[in-house]
Amino acid sequence: MKIIVDAFGGDHAPEEILLGCAQAMEELGVEILLSGDQKRLESAAAKLNLSEQLAHMEILHCSEVLTMEDEPASVVKEKAGSSMAVGLKALAEGKGDAFASAGNSGALVVGATTIVKRIRGVRRVSFAPILPKFEGFFMLNDGGANVDCRPEMLLQFGIMGSAYMKKVMGIENPRVGLANVGSEDHKGDELRQEALALLRACPSIRFVGNVEARDIPYDAADVVVADGFTGNMMLKLYEGVAMAVMDKMKGVFQKSLLNKLAASVVYGDMKALKKSMDYNEYGGAPIMGASKPVFKIHGSAKASTVKNALRLTRDYAQSGIIEEIARAVGKKEETL
Repeated sequence: MKIIVDAFGGDHAPEEILLGCAQAMEELGVEILLSGDQKRLESAAAKLNLSEQLAHMEILHCSEVLTMEDEPASVVKEKAGSSMAVGLKALAEGKGDAFASAGNSGALVVGATTIVKRIRGVRRVSFAPILPKFEGFFMLNDGGANVDCRPEMLLQFGIMGSAYMKKVMGIENPRVGLANVGSEDHKGDELRQEALALLRACPSIRFVGNVEARDIPYDAADVVVADGFTGNMMLKLYEGVAMAVMDKMKGVFQKSLLNKLAASVVYGDMKALKKSMDYNEYGGAPIMGASKPVFKIHGSAKASTVKNALRLTRDYAQSGIIEEIARAVGKKEETL
């Protein structure tokens, strides 16, 4: 299994990317093909005492870097020689089994669509993060790739998300819910009403109806379907509230000596709680609907998060999910 990694995407590239890739090679048994400036990679590896590990990674040399400030379309125009664009082209040409980047999310979606291409029949690729809930995890699809959506797109998000959760995350019969302002069938705007009818009529998924945002953390569904605007707002608020709550709890335990003593008693439980609520445990999100596995690593990823993302990327590539989505979407397209 060879994973192509954008060595210069993300807030802590290339150092944390290199560290994560080294951990992935050792612990996951994957091969790594890095796209990026070779001299800068060699210099960073030397500082991190990773020169030996880097020697076992292939490098696709390119000197350009696509930044978070660049327009998404620049991945196929002005920044066609960037580490992200070069890596995506390598995937399209069959030089690796999957591609992962912590870089510009919008550019990655554009690149996955225009360079790697979509699965036949897929209307739009989507950003599908895995997030923690009270027990376990769920997928949010779409988490921000498509601000404006049509009902047929939301249907496909549900189909693709269901296939991924079954084949990659091991949920035998995933429940699919539609994010809405109420659980009743008559709630929501025209988009939600039409999408509800399409999802309910789809025999290939286990649809459980509308779900309200407050119920999502309490196991309302395994796949939550949303348009990209709604999904991204939910994603950012979800992440922010989780961090704010954990910071508040930390403040309580540091308030006094007595509280610090109490914290020492429950330290193990609190550490486990923090880990269970940390979205970094899942590393990032697949770009669903691309014809080959493309994975978005969290932009602020440190080494352990990069490794976790590469584990999911490996599982994604090995799962046969691309073929599964092609079959499921193809069958449904015939009826639309």
